Amino acid sequence: MEGLEYYDQLSFLKGGLFFSDLITTVSPSYCREIQTPAFGHGFEGILRKRRRELVGILNGIDCQQWNPAQDTALHSPYSATEPAGKAQNKLDLQHQLGLARDSHRPILAMVTRLATQKGLDILEAAWPQLIKRPLQFVLLGDGEEKYMTFFRRLQDQHPEQVSITLSFDDTLARRIYAGSDLFLMPSHYEPCGLGQLIALRYGAIPLVRRTGGLADTVFDADKNPQGNGFVFMAPTAKALLRTLDRALKRYRDHDDWAQLVPRAMAGDFSWEQSAQRYVAVYQRAQEAKGG
Repeated sequence: MEGLEYYDQLSFLKGGLFFSDLITTVSPSYCREIQTPAFGHGFEGILRKRRRELVGILNGIDCQQWNPAQDTALHSPYSATEPAGKAQNKLDLQHQLGLARDSHRPILAMVTRLATQKGLDILEAAWPQLIKRPLQFVLLGDGEEKYMTFFRRLQDQHPEQVSITLSFDDTLARRIYAGSDLFLMPSHYEPCGLGQLIALRYGAIPLVRRTGGLADTVFDADKNPQGNGFVFMAPTAKALLRTLDRALKRYRDHDDWAQLVPRAMAGDFSWEQSAQRYVAVYQRAQEAKGG
């Protein structure tokens, strides 16, 4: 039992967790979550036992690779200190996707793998009411067939309000980040998440469910003066829609939104701090072995 045995079978993952000097995962909140039955998937016991050796270090992004001031996929570069180009990217995106060109109508976007983990069942339940909101919806992604089928049905229902692209395209992804106002991640679980980090970098305000790395990187602007997004807790359509309405209310306050976007863009989610924490973990492992 103190090794590879796992419910009368062998688990090399359990062996790795048991025999490792230290264990890392990709965010502090996920580090806590995997020690519970809801997220541990049978390994929560050993993870709790080894909690002193278990460390959550937030992932980062390459801020040179993801930089709206230098991104060649965009027609209009912009930055946190000079954000004006974002408005032109929105009009460019609307034109490219065949949406009504309207600078005042917010774009709610998703760039995602189509999987239940990503909270698409929550979005599906919310959809009949969501699409009645004064917004445009853009999705780029592929994945599970049941969600591919669901989104195919939506493609032609609201041609000037909804754009669905069921594939992956890096150039289009970058233009969506640059052109959208809100970036939706209603995930059931998210070890770290990179989408919200890229969205923040490009000034697309994240609307997320509070879980894993989303809880560590997105802070509700209605509850925190330095907030950079909008957060809900319950994995329900009602909670998503209530939070979306809060975000749309803030969007209608142009002066408020003009402060929120640069603040979100200015956040530091580079690898600098994370790398330093990894170095500290490696040094701790060496010291434990007398190195």
